[in-house]
Amino acid sequence: MSGLAASAWQALAGVYDPELGLDIVSLGLVYDVREEAGGVLVEMTLTTPGCPVSEILPEMAREAVAQAVGPGAAVGVRLVWDPPWTPDMMSRRLADGPFPLGS
Repeated sequence: MSGLAASAWQALAGVYDPELGLDIVSLGLVYDVREEAGGVLVEMTLTTPGCPVSEILPEMAREAVAQAVGPGAAVGVRLVWDPPWTPDMMSRRLADGPFPLGS
């Protein structure tokens, strides 16, 4: 993993879903982070297409990554719906925690 991608993953782990209060990496909403053309592309999803935070969560992710990788790197966030998110995508730590959200 490149330095930019590693920095991006770390930044995304600090982005919290405002409704759930859980980070988007542990929730399994981030599908891929890769370096492209000197920048970073994040592919992520939401829990549902009609998610109330659909407008702000991708922007929160973009801002966190942009701050982490610095002004010289372009940052893109692409919302993807395939595969659809399920609770099985959450980290085991969340799924097995004191308030499990998984199935």
